[in-house]
Amino acid sequence: MTAPLALDNARTALLLVDLMDRIVALPLEPRKGIEVLATCEELAASFRSAGAPVVLIRVERPGVAEQPPGSALAAGLLKDGDIEIVKRTIGGFQGTGLDDRLRERGVTTLLFGGIATNLGVESTARAAGDLGYELVFVEDAMTAFTAAEHDASVRLDFPRLGSVVRAAQVRFTGG
Repeated sequence: MTAPLALDNARTALLLVDLMDRIVALPLEPRKGIEVLATCEELAASFRSAGAPVVLIRVERPGVAEQPPGSALAAGLLKDGDIEIVKRTIGGFQGTGLDDRLRERGVTTLLFGGIATNLGVESTARAAGDLGYELVFVEDAMTAFTAAEHDASVRLDFPRLGSVVRAAQVRFTGG
């Protein structure tokens, strides 16, 4: 996981999952939610600078009149031009129109970050793989409820689904 990863900015999108105050504030491992949020903000800025789409996925509980406090995206995360997706399942594709929005933009490769590694991130990634997207997982841009859950996804599952990198390795070939 040390060589730079060259991405085509015209065909790559960043998907950030469940970066909401109430989730970022949870006790998480192997890194704190605020650390993941900072890494994700840096990735999002680099994607925006390269003209590549940033997709922010957040969950809403179905069947409730009002969402719990802290259910919006973390303050300042959503910028003009970003795509906001509201999901009502663990993954970000089911019933959200996300696939259509990505295909309209010619996206074929997805980079993932967010919380929790083994839940919202992995569920969204598995659906994306089934839809034919190339998958890249940014290990230091995600965390879980336990280090063991995070590590199982990063070391066992993600290498079978795509590539695992660190944020410092992400580079664009176009611009």
